[in-house]
Amino acid sequence: MSTTIQKFILAAVTTSPDRVPSGTAVFHCKSDDELQKICANLEAILDGIAHELDTGLFIIVKH
Repeated sequence: MSTTIQKFILAAVTTSPDRVPSGTAVFHCKSDDELQKICANLEAILDGIAHELDTGLFIIVKH
């Protein structure tokens, strides 16, 4: 029997690196424009969805 993980955090994208816990891939951005660009690229590359948790903090998840 094969097990498939269907929901998980692929990455965190932030302008405030001190707010992200360890244990996941973290992308540090210098501006909000860069943050938006990185999130859009990661959504396409990882086939995931970006969710804003707070200002300057997104997670990319697989549903």
